[in-house]
Amino acid sequence: MRDLAPMARFGSLVASDLREVTADPGALDSGGFWAVAVDFEGRTVCARFGDVRRTPASAADTAARAAGWRGPDRAAWTTSMDRRAYEAGVRAIRERIAAGEVYQVNLCRMLTAPLPVTAGGPRPDIDALGAVLALGNPAPYAGTIRLPAHGVEVATASPELFLSRHGGTVESGPIKGTARTADGFLPKDTAENVMIVDLVRNDLGRVCATGSVTVPALCAVEAHPGLVHLVSTVRGELRPGAGWPELLAAAFPPGSVTGAPKSSALRIIGELETAPRGPYCGAVGWVDADRGTAALAVGIRTFRIDRDTAGRPELRFGTGAGITWGSDPTGEWSETELKAERLLEVASGVHEASGRTLR
Repeated sequence: MRDLAPMARFGSLVASDLREVTADPGALDSGGFWAVAVDFEGRTVCARFGDVRRTPASAADTAARAAGWRGPDRAAWTTSMDRRAYEAGVRAIRERIAAGEVYQVNLCRMLTAPLPVTAGGPRPDIDALGAVLALGNPAPYAGTIRLPAHGVEVATASPELFLSRHGGTVESGPIKGTARTADGFLPKDTAENVMIVDLVRNDLGRVCATGSVTVPALCAVEAHPGLVHLVSTVRGELRPGAGWPELLAAAFPPGSVTGAPKSSALRIIGELETAPRGPYCGAVGWVDADRGTAALAVGIRTFRIDRDTAGRPELRFGTGAGITWGSDPTGEWSETELKAERLLEVASGVHEASGRTLR
């Protein structure tokens, strides 16, 4: 099965003509246009492309790309933690909070389903899935990176900004708080958002000029397909000499998908979660080193194509919830279901969009 050509797509930006791939984030300060994928566990892939065009896709073009996607059976998805295990994890985190080890932990589970293939047929195309997501679940930080030879086939419908850059100005948009409607938010949602904003302020403060880190928006309500979020904005000015290596070292992994304090949360995540997250909860996006601009999304609402031990393609998707002392185990499980429900239906081709089935 031949690999598809390397490419990346972010909104109307389409990148092709792969020139180099590196794990060194310092390359992002050099020059050129880069697609970036960083796993939650830290594996970094930076791909420089020679041809970058702004080509807004029409609905017909997007539908044509989407037609090439054959998703998994909706009933075929399995989870790394079932309901009983996940709720036990929530209770364990609440015990850690009571003991003073941590204030908040993001607990995630990974969902996996086999992709249908035919002998001699085409390789599943992550860019086709990206088109399906654009039709069924449009998102402000949507993107696709297709680098099969480098183990990166990722499509994200992320609503969350991890880091943007315009020259020396950096910005993050942490999301904490999810409900079906705005009147469904709980007091713990606001408390959790404020807690993570403090964490992100501290992260950016490690690489930004003293006194430059501000919070222009706190707990704003944003509507997305099928749900609403509380979203805040944290902004700062990079201090002289700080570049991408320093910025990623200070801010990664994103605070909204780890917890507070981050070091304690990461230790507990390592103890409780049973599958690696990969690009889910990592970073996916682009850097234009020539123009000094960038937008990296938090890798939520994110799919990746992997191969199992027999070489068969599998689709992976992560979902999770932030656990605080005020968390109810059943409610947190339900939040992970809410976050996954629409996206799994879209990827499996059973979600209705514009009056038709995406198949």
